[in-house]
Amino acid sequence: MRRLAFILLAGALAACGSAQAQDGSGGGKVDLRLGYYPTITHAPAIAGLAQGFFARSLGGNVHLTTEVFNAGPAEVEAIFGGALDAGYIGPNPAINAFVKSKGAAVRIVSGAASGGAGLVVRQGSGISDAASLRGKRLASPQLGNTQDVALRSYLAAHGIHVTTQGSGDATITEADNATILQLFASGQIDGAWVPEPYLSRLVDDEHGTLLVDESSLWPGGRFPTTELLVATSFLTAHPDVVASLVAANLESIDWINANPAQAQQVVNAGLKQLTGKALSTAVVADAWKRLEFSDDPVAAALSKEAGNAHGVGLLGAVDLHGIVDLRLLNQHLRAAGRPTVSSGGYGPQ
Repeated sequence: MRRLAFILLAGALAACGSAQAQDGSGGGKVDLRLGYYPTITHAPAIAGLAQGFFARSLGGNVHLTTEVFNAGPAEVEAIFGGALDAGYIGPNPAINAFVKSKGAAVRIVSGAASGGAGLVVRQGSGISDAASLRGKRLASPQLGNTQDVALRSYLAAHGIHVTTQGSGDATITEADNATILQLFASGQIDGAWVPEPYLSRLVDDEHGTLLVDESSLWPGGRFPTTELLVATSFLTAHPDVVASLVAANLESIDWINANPAQAQQVVNAGLKQLTGKALSTAVVADAWKRLEFSDDPVAAALSKEAGNAHGVGLLGAVDLHGIVDLRLLNQHLRAAGRPTVSSGGYGPQ
């Protein structure tokens, strides 16, 4: 019944496209190029690949290849350049991609994770509250990525103004998460706004202090961290493949939530394979506590994400209507007798 529901909806979507698009493949194999990060916030991708959920759901007519990225803007460029069809990504890069393409290039088709980010400061940095961040050396993973926007927005809200070049009342260095760990350990930065597991690594391994848990800044403590983004052209041409991708993502999330201890081991093993080093058991466990793995993209929070980026000069005024398309996800949820997920008014559901 679940597969049938997907086929029916896929057919309805494909009817809007060409005759070749209606069978999702044009008579041959479909190449699906999927991006994700080597981080716990992308656990549904890591676990889903390791446990074979993607391979089984996509079937033999889809050739799946994956590529690992360190931050969202680079992943967006890969989508724009035609090198990537779908990817796990933070909300702000997803919003930027939607805006830059005038609403044409991408759609969020599911959530993957929420929570798990914050500002960690170094012991001896003299930072005890927001005001003491003035004049300090801070870091984020990449200009315009989700944590970078969160950091800049938090500083601005407390009267600390920083330019997009990273100078001003404080300095912001953009570096990949692994480099941020090194800068923090060597005392070259005073703090960093990072996602898990780097938040827990800074706290557990480098004895940092969590100054701001980002969940404290959001209504109900929920904010999107990882979304499943698909190129609109691929969704139009191959809705059946996207339906299977969404199904695999949901299966992976369900398995993670039903088997947390095993999931932590599987994801940690995946991280070791991707980065060459496993995390400590304590770091994985601490990171897991701050994360919620869910198919809900927390779409209602996207306007605040966009507003934060606009407020710090990284994004113009935007209309996000159409950025989300949850029809395939909700069709699957209905077929399974489960509650559907809201698009927050930003697209079909």
